[in-house]
Amino acid sequence: MSPSAVGVLGVVVLLAVLFLLRMPVGFAMGVVGFCGFWYMLNLKAALGMLGTEIWRVFSSYGLTVIPLFILMGQICFYSGVNQRLYHTAYQWMGQIRGGIAMATILACAGFAAICGSNTATAATMSTVALPEMKKYGYEPALSTGSVATGATLGVVIPPSVVLIIIGLQTGQSIAKLFWGGVVPGLILAVLFMLTIYLLCWRYPHWGAPGPKTTLGQKLASLPGSIEMLVLFGLVMGGLFAGFFTPSEAGAAGSALAILIGLAGGNLTWRRFYLSLVDTLRVSCMIMMIVTGAVLFGRFLAITRLPFTVAEWVAGLAIPPAVIIGIICLVYIVGGAVMDALALLLITIPIFFPVARSMGYDPIWFAVLITVVTTMGATTPPVGVNTFIVASMAPEVPLHQVFKGVSLFLISYVICIIILMAFPDLVLFLPRLMH
Repeated sequence: MSPSAVGVLGVVVLLAVLFLLRMPVGFAMGVVGFCGFWYMLNLKAALGMLGTEIWRVFSSYGLTVIPLFILMGQICFYSGVNQRLYHTAYQWMGQIRGGIAMATILACAGFAAICGSNTATAATMSTVALPEMKKYGYEPALSTGSVATGATLGVVIPPSVVLIIIGLQTGQSIAKLFWGGVVPGLILAVLFMLTIYLLCWRYPHWGAPGPKTTLGQKLASLPGSIEMLVLFGLVMGGLFAGFFTPSEAGAAGSALAILIGLAGGNLTWRRFYLSLVDTLRVSCMIMMIVTGAVLFGRFLAITRLPFTVAEWVAGLAIPPAVIIGIICLVYIVGGAVMDALALLLITIPIFFPVARSMGYDPIWFAVLITVVTTMGATTPPVGVNTFIVASMAPEVPLHQVFKGVSLFLISYVICIIILMAFPDLVLFLPRLMH
């Protein structure tokens, strides 16, 4: 059996282990990678690779950026930043038709900018936004769909854990990836709000306007967004100016989040303890996934499957844009049946060399596939965001929640087309960096 055939078999076995045995994705990638390496070389080499790669992963300074940004998001969550953000957005947008759902999108975008996780954003915004929309008689599909899709902005708008891991795996600048995700995240947010406007124009009873607020009330609510703006400005401004490395930015952001929570009297010892526990739990899960992905990537490397695929694709007599479209389709279908982060870690060693061989900018490609895989957080049968929102709204049938998120899928498609047609929307901010 040729090395490339062994690589293909390893991918098939990995998917079979994931779906049939329901093994956690990090362990599944690690086991298949170790056994495949053993088969290709020998047991001694596989054991050596196992020890070397695990030590390299867990002793990497760059990996400290993950728990630091997660801690910043957890501190903000337990300090009630999400509630104050929603209050500000609600005061400004709530009085127009569909405005509460639009306010939810804005609050999700703001919380995503300091959280970095779509699941955390979905859970926190569900508790704040769903009761308000229910009180004003919003269509359940619209209310749940706006929360589930708005929460996916946490993957695109920096600081994003997914972009961090892509940067670590591909050797790209995390700071440039962060800045590359800003404009696509804003485009998605605007498209989501436009979708809500059109739906409420077509079905006025879906989103009745809330009570009117005065200019004084609007202005009085603005301090609720200052915390987010200060945190985002510190982290992204420091990265852009070259004052911080990504790890230092995460540390500075976490420290400032703690100070904000203490200054406002919102961060008790109990809440601080819970934020640490959640940070450890999520960080350990991500670390195990990264470790498994590294082992699996080493196995694919010695089979030369990624390079074979890249050479084969480069020799096809079809335009590169068509190939990128096919890759996006693979991510859309794959994201519907498995976790987005796991899908990225499995496929990046295969598709990243393909994109590089066709001359595409690695920052643009990383941000593009991040946007594409965010659809997987809402589409069935996995759709982790959808299930989180459904669990927070037990009175809404699951099929209604999926109906709601399906209304926003066209927004993802439009955003992907825009990014493919105008790649400078992703690249112009990273190019401004030192």
